Amino acid sequence: MKLGINGLGRIGKLSLWHNVSKKYFSGIVANIGREVGSSLEDLASMLERDSTYGRLGTYLYGHKCPRVIEELNEEKGTMVVNGVPVTILRSSRNPGEIAWQENGVKLVVDTTGVFTDPTADPDVSKGSLRGHMHAGAEKVILSAPFKIKSKGLEMPEDAFTTVMGINEEKYDSGRHSLISAASCTTTCLSYMIKPLMEKIGADKIMSASMVTVHAATGSQQVLDRLPKSGASDLRKNRSILNNIILTTTGAAKALSLVIPEMGSIGFMAESVRVPTSTGSLIILVLNLQDDLENPIKRGNLNQIYKEYAANNSYLLFSEKQNVSSDIIGMPAAAAIIEGAETHTRTANIQVDLSKVKAESLAAGADPILNVPVTQAVVYGWYDNELGSYTNMLGDLTVHVAESMF
Repeated sequence: MKLGINGLGRIGKLSLWHNVSKKYFSGIVANIGREVGSSLEDLASMLERDSTYGRLGTYLYGHKCPRVIEELNEEKGTMVVNGVPVTILRSSRNPGEIAWQENGVKLVVDTTGVFTDPTADPDVSKGSLRGHMHAGAEKVILSAPFKIKSKGLEMPEDAFTTVMGINEEKYDSGRHSLISAASCTTTCLSYMIKPLMEKIGADKIMSASMVTVHAATGSQQVLDRLPKSGASDLRKNRSILNNIILTTTGAAKALSLVIPEMGSIGFMAESVRVPTSTGSLIILVLNLQDDLENPIKRGNLNQIYKEYAANNSYLLFSEKQNVSSDIIGMPAAAAIIEGAETHTRTANIQVDLSKVKAESLAAGADPILNVPVTQAVVYGWYDNELGSYTNMLGDLTVHVAESMF
């Protein structure tokens, strides 16, 4: 079975690295829709070297490994990468016009970040996610959250959002054709929330919020640049080399698709971009309804994560004092809990019942109610490119492929 990859940006390139390492697919067809440099050799050079992760050969076999890209054929646009035949398509950027059928591709991973609307028709002029199926694909995996552009439209029945190890068992091969792998932040966050849901229960989580301290992405500017006409967020055009930049994240919305119980919990998610190439951090703050006589402590939370990590390879628990570079490239770790920094504090919160709706008050109720609440802070690292997201995207790709036989 061949795998199609649309786009060779950060996630597309690293997906190719992951898949030539695992060798599950008999071949890879990567579409970039344009020429790169002056020859196929220029493209091969970009594929085998990376400013963040080093050389492809080193990633695969260590520092003594020779070049692993060979048999370049400029006319056919083919090469062999670590023994896996790779075909490069350079003629079309519209998914509906990509030669998937001609190249025997039935499963496509779209990593461009451009085509995210699952409701868009396959024949729209600028292209759409469904265009891949118009061009011959049977399943399309999106390396980003779905974004419905037209207000009032519901999520289509054949669209599904998943994080491996969290809800992939709900994927229905007979019904779902468009599969979103959510985002790197949602992936990490789901592994910080899920263990607490199972052990403490959603009913005890009164509210939650998170901030992701996130590495730079390709959509940011190296130097200050004038914004496009109509742009509302001027910070996106400021240099990521020189600034800490406040921005937004759709992690809260995507999380409720992966863990539906989160829909009943007040949840906020914010993002701060910092000048690093990869390696990000989620700071999760929870307010838990508790018991003053036996409150939830730091040790309780860390034990929950330890036990979960012992039975799930996608979660790691660390008691070391890590910095962001320590977790770069850590394989298939959706989240690395920084156990040394877990904190809790329990106190009585006074609730003025005069502010509560009258119909919910019992006759003669005390006007002041004391509610024991534990505030907890949990830190979770994630390599937002190769180590966490791309490796898990690769596992999802195999999961979907196996359902197609």
